[in-house]
Amino acid sequence: METSTPKSLLKDPERLEYRLKEIPPEPGVYFMRDATDNILYIGKSKKLRSRVRSYFRNLQELSPRIELMVRQIVEIEFIVTDTEAEALALEANLIKQHQPHFNVLLKDDKKYPYVCITWSEEYPRIFITRKRQLGQKNDRYYGPYVDTFLLRQTLRIIKRVFPLRQRPKPLFKDRPCLNYDIGRCPGVCQKLVSAEDYRKIMTRVAMVFQGRAEELIETLTAQMEKAAENLNFEVAARLRDQINGLKTLGADQKVSLPDDTVSRDAIALSADDQYASVQLFQIRAGRLVGRLGFGADAQSGSVGQILQRVLENHYASADPVEFPVEILVQEELPDADMLAEYLSERKGRKVTIVCPQRQSKADLIEMVERNAQYELARAQKTRDRNLSAMEDLSALLDLPDLPHRIEGYDISHVQGSDAVASRVVFTEGMPAKQHYRRYKIRNPDVRSGRSDDFASLAEVIGRRFRDYAMHPDKPRAGSEDWPDVVMIDGGKGQLSSVVAVLTEMGLMDELTVISLAKQREEIFLPGESKPLDTEAEQPGVQLLRRLRDEAHRFAVTFHRQQRTERMRRSRLDEIPGLGHHRQKQLLGVFRSIDYIREASPERLAEVPTIGPHLAQQIYDYFHPT
Repeated sequence: METSTPKSLLKDPERLEYRLKEIPPEPGVYFMRDATDNILYIGKSKKLRSRVRSYFRNLQELSPRIELMVRQIVEIEFIVTDTEAEALALEANLIKQHQPHFNVLLKDDKKYPYVCITWSEEYPRIFITRKRQLGQKNDRYYGPYVDTFLLRQTLRIIKRVFPLRQRPKPLFKDRPCLNYDIGRCPGVCQKLVSAEDYRKIMTRVAMVFQGRAEELIETLTAQMEKAAENLNFEVAARLRDQINGLKTLGADQKVSLPDDTVSRDAIALSADDQYASVQLFQIRAGRLVGRLGFGADAQSGSVGQILQRVLENHYASADPVEFPVEILVQEELPDADMLAEYLSERKGRKVTIVCPQRQSKADLIEMVERNAQYELARAQKTRDRNLSAMEDLSALLDLPDLPHRIEGYDISHVQGSDAVASRVVFTEGMPAKQHYRRYKIRNPDVRSGRSDDFASLAEVIGRRFRDYAMHPDKPRAGSEDWPDVVMIDGGKGQLSSVVAVLTEMGLMDELTVISLAKQREEIFLPGESKPLDTEAEQPGVQLLRRLRDEAHRFAVTFHRQQRTERMRRSRLDEIPGLGHHRQKQLLGVFRSIDYIREASPERLAEVPTIGPHLAQQIYDYFHPT
């Protein structure tokens, strides 16, 4: 028996009114669901009924994005909470769990870097990354930081001041590396420092990125004075060096405010019709300790609504000790009281949210807004350049629409050995590294001494679009995975091999495939003997060149990895009785052939599956008499 698809609540006024009356005027969280029972949006309010009803009063007053969502709503659910702060906390957890499409506000363009501390590991590491992936819930990310140079400089000073773990894996099995000898690492690989003591060091480091450097300096100063009183001058000298190193951080970043003992955050944005650039300044004891940057959809709400969501997202992933006692905002937040109560409960002391109108605090907000304007101008310039390039490329290739997704393919090898291929993807004219792919060429005819770029490209394209050939009903145009343009690095020959395999798969009529020749930067189309009439510096050609260069870089990097791995194993292959598994065991312990060569027979015999007899054979191979 067939079941009818539920109607949108907008098209069923009677059911809509009945549903709205069921919602109580209490604090809580509400869910908007579509016809397939997917959650479209999760929100919170101190008065659920009023907030949900506001979506259906006047569609013309809603942003295009929210109007699109409202037209899809077929069901509304809610959870009542005791307080507004509980509603805020519950909303944050539910959004993190379900990740509804229309809750996406912050744009993860990987422009700004984060600092990650891997608290999930026994001996945590610290590093800079542009990918905020909370794979381990105990790992902490700080940022995103706008000033990349200052961030790297800060991390260099910290690693010089504090002895920290330097490597993901130990270099040697039975001894520490050079970093231990020069005092840069406390000997984590050999557990020369306990996990508890090492975590105390890392806790101090985390305080810097929490904006608590001044508090850390006070703590270290007290410890230094106590060590000096106890005549422990070596410890006191080490603490003195750490204090001096910390004082160099942000030495010239003083912000003039009358009550400079107060910790505060200041947030403002600048927006155009599409994009909002948000800046958040972290000020502790009158010093600017962090400048964070966020990108948002300008159509997602008013200035106050965007600032509210940015602050909620930011503080939801921060430790309460990082919360300031005062938050300065550019405009009034729609739920400022709720957010202040939530932060106050988590921090254990009062947190206030202020929209300053005059004097020094208003000047500070103006400074933050001015920085946001500069970031917006930079983003606009990049978008304008990419839009111009896509428009030019669309005209060159006679495309019906702008090419939002472009894929580039390249082959890399040395006379056929270690042949690999790359696929890079540009979306909206920018690299989308989450869609990059690497391929090992499987064709047995492509081997050392015999290269065949035509066959290699045909293989890679066949593997890339095989699923579409096997499933003709799979969505094409408009789907995230379907390219508007496929670019091959090469000339007419490479293009012909790709066209042949796509024709055989029945996909050629659905794809726009071109090639870009290296020598003269010429663009070739299928079936055309002559290249397109283009100029090397026109925007569309420059976009293809950036794509081609990125595909080449990605392919060459993978090829070098494969070649290095093969060369590491090639000499070990010559040793009788040393198969692939034992080679892997050896390299897992010694990391390189050079260290295997230097090892004694006794040391080699300690490796699992390597007995005394084989250890002597390995030693004799590297030390012939």
